[in-house]
Amino acid sequence: MNTKPNTLLSVLAVSMAFAAFEATAMSQVQTTKSTETHAPTVTTTVARGEVVYVSGNQLVVKMEDGTMRDFPNVPESARVTVNGQQMGIHDLKPGMKLEKTITTTTTPKTITTVQTVTGKVWHVNAPSSVILTLEDGTNQQFKVPKGQTFMVNGNKTDVFGLRKGMKVTATKVVEESATEVAQHTAISGQLPPPPPPDAPILIAVAVPTPAPAAAAAPEKELPKTGSPLPLIGLLGLLCLAGSFTLKVSRNRA
Repeated sequence: MNTKPNTLLSVLAVSMAFAAFEATAMSQVQTTKSTETHAPTVTTTVARGEVVYVSGNQLVVKMEDGTMRDFPNVPESARVTVNGQQMGIHDLKPGMKLEKTITTTTTPKTITTVQTVTGKVWHVNAPSSVILTLEDGTNQQFKVPKGQTFMVNGNKTDVFGLRKGMKVTATKVVEESATEVAQHTAISGQLPPPPPPDAPILIAVAVPTPAPAAAAAPEKELPKTGSPLPLIGLLGLLCLAGSFTLKVSRNRA
C-alpha cells in the first residue's frame, strides 16, 4: 500500500538532488574570457547637397547628383558647423551648401572563452557523458563534446580512457569572431555668397556745352591805289641820280 508513495518520494528526491548538483556544478566551473583586437578598417563617405527649403524641422536638400531628399523631422540636437560656428535646423537658409562626412571604423575581434573543471571520475558513460565528484563533494554530470580531451596526471586522454577514481581536469576552449562597428558623423556647411550690389546699367554724365565761337572779323581790303606809272618814274630818277654821282666821283679821282 505504501509502495507508490515511497516511489514517488524517491523520484522527487532524485530530481531535487540533480537540480542541486547542476546548480553547484555551475559554481565549480571556472570561466575566463579574453579578447584579441585586430587591425581596424576605416571607410569614409561624403554626401554633398544644397538647402532648397526649410520650414520648422523640415529640411529639403538637393543632392550633388540632382536628386531631392526630404528630411521631415530633423532633431533639435542636430548641428551643422558653418565657419567654425554650430548651427541648428532653424539657422539653415536656402542656398547653403551642406557636406555630410560619415567615418565608419570596423574592428574585428576574437573572443576566446575557456571553461575549466576539475574533479574525480565517479561514472563514465562513454562517449556522451561523465559524472565527476567536484571539490565540494557534490556529483555533477557533464556532456562530453566531440573531440574533448582530459588531463590525467599530466597526460591527455579521451573519454574512453577515463576510469572511476581518476582525478581529471577538463578544459573547453571556444573561439568566437565578433565585429565592432563605430560611426562618426560630421556635418559642415557653407553660407551662400552675398548677392551682388544693385548697379545701374547706364550712368548719365553731364557734358558741358561748348560756347559758340566768336565770328571772325572780316578782313579789311586796302584801298586801291592809282596807276603804277608814277612809281616807275620815281625808280628811273633814282637810277639816273646814282649814275651821275658815280660819274662825278670818277672824274675827281
